[in-house]
Amino acid sequence: MTDQTPPRPRQLDSPVLPTIFKHVGRCQVWLYRRTGGRIGGMWRIGAGFRKPVPTLLLEHRGRKSGTVYTTPLLYIEDGDDVIVVASQGGLPKHPQWYRNLCAHPDTRVQMGSRIREVTAETADPARRARLWPLLVDAYADFDTYQAWTEREIPVVVLRPRAPDDPGESAA
Repeated sequence: MTDQTPPRPRQLDSPVLPTIFKHVGRCQVWLYRRTGGRIGGMWRIGAGFRKPVPTLLLEHRGRKSGTVYTTPLLYIEDGDDVIVVASQGGLPKHPQWYRNLCAHPDTRVQMGSRIREVTAETADPARRARLWPLLVDAYADFDTYQAWTEREIPVVVLRPRAPDDPGESAA
């Protein structure tokens, strides 16, 4: 952590926070789907207050339950690929959606009203090194989250799947 990095808020460890995040996330998903991303499609919290960041909906299948979940995530585009970050606000463990994608990488994302079939892969070190500054430029808090945790925050590349690529159905 640098002198410029704010200290990690103690309330991030509150046991009620995951429940709050779950309910807020469900509301955002509901609004996003019903408005094609017009509501819930831009993140305006933290660094996003001054510089809003586009948000997508990521479907992921539970690695144990097989249940399909939907999680709103910030993203950038890199050519045809969509890039998301498994930051979880700098918490010590990877988010569930990331662990689920590692087990079931073929899935779908919704960006605005458009739905895309994608395959997820964790960026290798060279690609992560190239993408990280672009991600921090889009949302400066990613650097803060990295400073708050000892794990290397994964950068996930969502590659488009061809329409005739059966993959593993996410729905």
